[in-house]
Amino acid sequence: SYDSPNFLWFRERYPRFVYVDRVVVDSKTRGRGHARRLYEDLFEQASRAGQAIVTCEVNAEPPNPASDAFHTALGFVEVGDAVIHGGKKAVRYYARRIAG
Repeated sequence: SYDSPNFLWFRERYPRFVYVDRVVVDSKTRGRGHARRLYEDLFEQASRAGQAIVTCEVNAEPPNPASDAFHTALGFVEVGDAVIHGGKKAVRYYARRIAG
């Protein structure tokens, strides 16, 4: 079983969901649409599999405003937050409903 505190947060709240642990794009290739295409493909595959929700988390502390803006632009909405790892990190939880 996967014991990430972020995954477990979603598992306690949603009976079925697709969880994105992280997406990292090299700084030299950012802004070229790679992450957007990856997510669009994920939304399509998840929908075909009958999934209705895609979830992820974004760091709130340390902050990641570019990721917040990116996920909001993709239609994700904030559904919660948490302080984890003994107070060393804070995250915002996002979810996006897709046709399933």
